Formats: sequence, C-alpha cells, structure tokens
Amino acid sequence: MQYITSIERFGREEGRKEGRVEGKSSLLNKQLVRRFGALPDWVLGKLEVATEQDIESWAEAILTAPSLEAVFENQATH
Repeated sequence: MQYITSIERFGREEGRKEGRVEGKSSLLNKQLVRRFGALPDWVLGKLEVATEQDIESWAEAILTAPSLEAVFENQATH
C-alpha cells in the first residue's frame, strides 16, 4: 500500500486550485472578448495575476457593466 505524504497531498490540491483558476480565467477572457472585442494588455495582465475571487467578481460584473473598464472598477489591483 502506498502512502501519500502531506506534501504530495498539498501539491495536488494546489495543482487543482491553479487549474480551476486558469479555467475560470480562460472562460472570462472569452466572455470579455465576445462582449467588448479585443482585450488591451492591461486587461490581459489583470487576468494573469487574478485570484479566484477576482475572476468570480469580474464574471458577475460583466453581466451589467456598460464598458470593459467598468468590469474592473472597484477592484483591488495586484
């Protein structure tokens, strides 16, 4: 029987979390492009360093925001 160390378990959990964040970021990117057109570098930069909470907040904001800039208003900058 093989035992998984806590370090291995932590690594797997972190990998899953990173995968979720990357997936959500990719989906938000597609939604933003669909709604507002090509994305400027400042938006791409925000998506690259965004937390899961940031992405979820922006995904909600995209539903009612009148502009691309409005999606990212009132958000902490990374």
